[in-house]
Amino acid sequence: MKIICIGRNYADHAAELKNEKPTEPVVFMKPDSALLSKKQPFVIPEFSEDVHHEVELLVRINRLGKHIQPKFAHKYYDQIGIGLDFTARDLQSELKEKGLPWEKAKSFDGAAVVSNQWLSVSDFENLNDINFTLEKNNEIVQQGNSSQMLWKIDEIISYVSQYFTLKIGDIIFTGTPKGVGQVKPDDKLIAKIENKELINLNIK
Repeated sequence: MKIICIGRNYADHAAELKNEKPTEPVVFMKPDSALLSKKQPFVIPEFSEDVHHEVELLVRINRLGKHIQPKFAHKYYDQIGIGLDFTARDLQSELKEKGLPWEKAKSFDGAAVVSNQWLSVSDFENLNDINFTLEKNNEIVQQGNSSQMLWKIDEIISYVSQYFTLKIGDIIFTGTPKGVGQVKPDDKLIAKIENKELINLNIK
């Protein structure tokens, strides 16, 4: 499986990082080795002094697909989850200044956290109106709604499938709202969709 990530999909987040609002989806990848093992804490890597949390809604692909039209994209997933895209912000800034790829800052071991539980799309009245939050040490630090996405889930699936064949089990990270911030040892992160706790993670 592969992990496909969409960057700058919330205008407020792009603004907080002083990035221009994109004219088309920003796509990057994480290898399967970036997945944090279940029930394991996230260990801050030695090569970064500024790792940030980014909470995101996730979609898991359930059909093989290529060149998917937006009107058919809903047929290629039936579950929604939540995840954390950990970013070594100091390293990312250094790489961006040099015009280099971000993989070392975004795709290191443990940099992708996926909820243990997935929710059926039938649980939601409207996939373009899903609330989600991230709490750090019992304080809400990020909150978003899928209505704020520059590109909605079906548009993302259609766009990505023009470049990459989507396979069963692939996971799409759909972007993060504003409020990203540094994590430190002993922090606790709790991610929720519509007040349902799906991630409870310790930082080491």
